[in-house]
Amino acid sequence: MTAVGEDAPTLCGDWTARDLAAHLVVRERRLDAAPGIVLPFLSGYTEKVQAGAAAKPFDDLVAAIRTGPPLWSPFKLLDPVINVGEMFVHHEDLRRAGPDWTQRTLSASLQNRLWTIAGLIGRRAYSASPVGVVFRSKDGRTKTVKKASGRHVVLTGEPSELLLHAFGRSAVVIEFEGTEADIAAVQGLDRSF
Repeated sequence: MTAVGEDAPTLCGDWTARDLAAHLVVRERRLDAAPGIVLPFLSGYTEKVQAGAAAKPFDDLVAAIRTGPPLWSPFKLLDPVINVGEMFVHHEDLRRAGPDWTQRTLSASLQNRLWTIAGLIGRRAYSASPVGVVFRSKDGRTKTVKKASGRHVVLTGEPSELLLHAFGRSAVVIEFEGTEADIAAVQGLDRSF
């Protein structure tokens, strides 16, 4: 965030880096407002709290993210599981917002952690798919994220890329295998969180 600046675009709609920073601070530090991130009927309150957070100095928002969740936050305990995926995706939201992004080389350890998270997120992201959806990593592992009899689409890529796609991002390096219509159906799903 500090490298790209507060006005940098992201892959999160019309959010800037400042908006993304406010989202992360509210998510970890405002438990009263965090449910509105995933529950539409509470989103108005969350948006109001997030706008207040976004009005704070950008350096303060970045410092709050850098220090991680406070001790009293449930995210502190869940940080190694939940925040790895969340922070990775939002980091890439900043990196990939421009036209000249490149895929990063990540450690095998991080890719393994993201593989597990991709499977969990994938179950939700592709639940409305009319066909089965299978993840295949570059090293040959497979994980069915949407079961269906008959037709299916296979998404092949690094676990990091599969996770990004499951989170609704299209700026990814993935190969799709299946019929043209089935691939279009999977790509057209609302996978946003």
